[in-house]
Amino acid sequence: MSKVYIKFYGTRGSIPVCSRDVALFGGNTTCIAIYREKTKRLSILDAGTGIRNLGKDMKRFYGDQKDLSITFSHFHWDHIQGFPFFDPAYDPKMNINIQVFGKKMETGALRQIFAQQMREDYFPVSLDRMGATFHFESTADEIVSADGLKLTCIEQNHPGGSFGFRVDVDGVSFVICTDHEHGEEVEEKYVDFARGADLLIHDAQYTTGELATHKGWGHSSYDQCMELAERAGVKRLVFTHHDPDHNDEFLIKMEMKCQDRFKDSFMAREGMKISI
Repeated sequence: MSKVYIKFYGTRGSIPVCSRDVALFGGNTTCIAIYREKTKRLSILDAGTGIRNLGKDMKRFYGDQKDLSITFSHFHWDHIQGFPFFDPAYDPKMNINIQVFGKKMETGALRQIFAQQMREDYFPVSLDRMGATFHFESTADEIVSADGLKLTCIEQNHPGGSFGFRVDVDGVSFVICTDHEHGEEVEEKYVDFARGADLLIHDAQYTTGELATHKGWGHSSYDQCMELAERAGVKRLVFTHHDPDHNDEFLIKMEMKCQDRFKDSFMAREGMKISI
């Protein structure tokens, strides 16, 4: 059975942070790389500030890959703000597919999201001048690729909307649910979505106490993530989308506390690579 590798290039939520006390877990906003050993191809989820370093790694290690898919959970600033600093987007030989699964959008509207943030009011280089060829795709349908990859989506509770993803491929399964607020209870549909997954990566921006004062902000707590993982019978759990005010010391303590309840759980660290 060939392996799937997941690497975190950005683990922070809301805004990037930079100080000595966040060096262990990282300060870049959400960006995850997914590599399939079978196809020897890399794909990307979200383009927070972490995608800048991912772009440099692509030039070093994946320079022969000239067509790339970037899938977006949603378009809040912390999930798209790294895109103008992504080196492969300036390569004229590169074809980049900008993808949204879970809802159907007009191609022009999807393109405008990225063109707008690169207007000269905000950035010196326009989307049209970057160099790569961009393709914009959105669908509300489940995806089953020719080589057997199955991707399903679930709508999440987040201001402006967001989508979680489940991938079943090469004999393994993983679920990524970032920017989701469970509310008063963890609904059964999310448990079913994650059922039996080898790996669950989930938004855990708040403690239970913090969540009580941040209702409606669109994020979850550590306890809710563990409840979901327990009920769904997932094998491993990774907490991500760390609050900008949660430093290394805090996250280490929370990781140890969570492991007392769910042994195979840990906080996402920038640069961390997981094999499934």
